[in-house]
Amino acid sequence: MSYILIVAEKPTAAKKIAESLAEGKFKVIKKNDVEYYYFERKGKPHIVAPAVGHLFNLSSINKKWFYPVFDYEWKPSYLVSKFSLFSKKYFEVLKELAPNASEVIIATDYDTEGEVIGYNILRFLLNRKDAKRMKFSTLTKEELIDSYENAMKTLDWGQLEAGLARHEIDWLWGINLTRALTLSLKNNGNRVFSILSTGRVQGPTLSLLVKREEEIENFKPKPYWQIFAFIKIGKAKYQAIYEEDKIWEKEKAQKVFSQSNKKVARVLKIKRRQYEQLPPPPFNTTDLQTESYNHFGFSPMQTMNLAESLYQRGIISYPRTSSQKLPSSIGLKSILQSLGKLPSYNKIVNKILSGNELHVVEGSKDDPAHPAIYPTKEVPNPNELTPQERKLYDLIVKRFLAAFGDPSIREAMHVVLDINGNKFILKGVKTVKEGWREFYYPYVADREILLPELREGEELEVEKVEILEKKTEPPARYTQASIIKEMEKRGLGTKATRSEILKTLYDRNYIIGKSIKVTSLGKAVVKILEQYSPKIISEELTRKLEEEMENVYNGKKKREEIVKEAKKLLEEILSDFKKVEEKIGKELSSAIMSSRNEKRILGKCPSCGGDLIIISYKGKAFVGCSNYPKCKTIYPLPRNARIEATGKVCEKCNTPIVRVFRKGKRAFSMCLDPNCPTKANWGENGNNKK
Repeated sequence: MSYILIVAEKPTAAKKIAESLAEGKFKVIKKNDVEYYYFERKGKPHIVAPAVGHLFNLSSINKKWFYPVFDYEWKPSYLVSKFSLFSKKYFEVLKELAPNASEVIIATDYDTEGEVIGYNILRFLLNRKDAKRMKFSTLTKEELIDSYENAMKTLDWGQLEAGLARHEIDWLWGINLTRALTLSLKNNGNRVFSILSTGRVQGPTLSLLVKREEEIENFKPKPYWQIFAFIKIGKAKYQAIYEEDKIWEKEKAQKVFSQSNKKVARVLKIKRRQYEQLPPPPFNTTDLQTESYNHFGFSPMQTMNLAESLYQRGIISYPRTSSQKLPSSIGLKSILQSLGKLPSYNKIVNKILSGNELHVVEGSKDDPAHPAIYPTKEVPNPNELTPQERKLYDLIVKRFLAAFGDPSIREAMHVVLDINGNKFILKGVKTVKEGWREFYYPYVADREILLPELREGEELEVEKVEILEKKTEPPARYTQASIIKEMEKRGLGTKATRSEILKTLYDRNYIIGKSIKVTSLGKAVVKILEQYSPKIISEELTRKLEEEMENVYNGKKKREEIVKEAKKLLEEILSDFKKVEEKIGKELSSAIMSSRNEKRILGKCPSCGGDLIIISYKGKAFVGCSNYPKCKTIYPLPRNARIEATGKVCEKCNTPIVRVFRKGKRAFSMCLDPNCPTKANWGENGNNKK
């Protein structure tokens, strides 16, 4: 029996497609634990079968570990990596279905990755050169039917060629630079060994983080003074600041303070200014990752995993997009009506629909493949979502609803006070008209500072005046949200890859912490590359390659042409690297040893001020002092656990507080002293955490 074979990217998507396209019931067929689906549409038999992402990956033809590597081929993923063994059964099912397929339709995600996934299945498993292509942004029944009925006659070749180019260039860059770094260690004759990685985007991103680290380390704080007057109006107290926000001379600050230490302030001038705040645009990938991190602390990778889950459920649109636009063709009114069925959104939706016409605010960014991220008409049962999924879904819905809101009107109030000839400023801000802010609650961050009605010439009571000495602060460290934004701004990586690059930097121990700090190893890698092979961490080079791949997408350049250029450039970089490989290896070896020692230090010894270090002896770990044998301070450590320093000290026993990680269990914090009073109730109702 012949049939039309539809290839989906993932099992969930395959089932959604079958449910949507089947005229009547569909049949579930199971082989080797892989489910695929048979149904009829317009009298024609169809089968929808899933992949599990990439079933093929690039692999070096020569299996020896050396560089440069320029000979490669596409191979089944399960033969390339042991972590992809699970994909073999999907590979075999599709291969078995191939001979009887009278026609093939590719229904993978509509982006460069999806195009490559579909094309590789098409050419390597189904023995075809082209196929029809379904293009959709949601896994809703209505859109899937439309994308089937109006399927593109061919693959999106521009998107495919750009995807293949990116795969080849990133693979070449990644494998060669990683091998070069790693082999520089191995060939150095030192016993220190570690897999070190860098890549076309990874290197410049790490370099960017190191530059910020250097700005912080080299920052020289400068003292300044601020003078505050605390004004009492009725029962409320308000804080006014001297008109010069920062006073840089101590003598001047003291003089102003002495003169202003009076009990009466006179209102000199009141200025009010109203201004509009437009709604924020609908989410694109980067904006969603940023807001999710700011409100929930979800990492960019975690956000994308949750968003992918919501997309696979059919309740939000495709989450990898640069667009901030919502075309009317997605059915804005019907989406609103569906959302209105959920009690959480009913009131807001009714307000929006009560207006004369729908007007949605959009941003400037666009994406030819997908619109901005939006909730679909297929609203979920909130109880079927995980707590994290519910949070992200609510954020996406509220952002979507906010785009229909009127501008918010805010009023800023600027009051100039006179205290014995010195001017102090009292500032207030309030919302005059909520507009979209009402729809986006609780994700609106602006503060309200409400001032009472005042009149010029009025005298107010000064409760006290304070002078504070402060110091200028270094630039803030990047967070996972802000570095993703910065990468986008600088053209480093893509909406789909930035979160993965960031995760790799964490996994390699190049960076640590939510407020990102570069480790000594991360700094060393950048400094060494900066000295001996600066092109590896060049932003300009990375941006140029991104532009070239965009040219392939737009048909302005051939894939083969830019891959050839990239190989030539890489060959030059690796040739220069070889000349200084020994020097690089020695310096990396030293950096790794330093990094390992650094990770062992948990804090200062309360007895002598030495370093408290994790020591392993006969399979057991404990903490000892670096000044042993002069100092014999020692503390036990929990077994079968990973211990990390926190930089904090226990107020009771003065020993460092550490973070304890055990597989499958929630991490907790504790101080090192087992006899600390804070541990008196350990074991009672989980009171064993600081």
